Amino acid sequence: MFVFSHRHLFMKQITPQTPPTRWKPSVTVAAIIEKEGKFLLIEEHTPEGLRLNNPAGHLDPGESPIQACAREALEESAHDFQPTGLIGMYLSRFQRTDSVSSSVEDVTYLRFAFSGELGAFHPLQPLDKGIVRTLWLSPDEIRASVHLHRSPLLLQCMKDYLQGQRYGLEMIYTDPSVYL
Repeated sequence: MFVFSHRHLFMKQITPQTPPTRWKPSVTVAAIIEKEGKFLLIEEHTPEGLRLNNPAGHLDPGESPIQACAREALEESAHDFQPTGLIGMYLSRFQRTDSVSSSVEDVTYLRFAFSGELGAFHPLQPLDKGIVRTLWLSPDEIRASVHLHRSPLLLQCMKDYLQGQRYGLEMIYTDPSVYL
């Protein structure tokens, strides 16, 4: 028997021995923070070495994407950040082969990228584990460092921001049941 999925746009043969699995992307948020023509990035340790990224991270249980973005910006950059606009929603796939087990990690990320207002810097705020430092880079410096980007979304989000792409936060609804 073949099953067609509108969500996944593919046909998959289903047999009684292979129950269908549900695909679940990892939801992340990112703060696209610009000040005086430069963007706030973080440098972090990854299995691929030191990489650059926006202040970003995973959506945690019990929070909205907007709350998650403010939290991640503080944890990764020691800056308060208040999202004021949605730059976009981005889908990307990441694959990595474990050098020891040869297993392949295959993760799809759904990123909500926000612009907003940069707030106070908290010099005593410890940065998340793995974060080495924060940097302010120009668009040209970011374009020149693509080989160090943790994700291709870093560059795409910056391009969309620079083109003025913004959507109102009312596009994102979080049902009260999330906070229970």
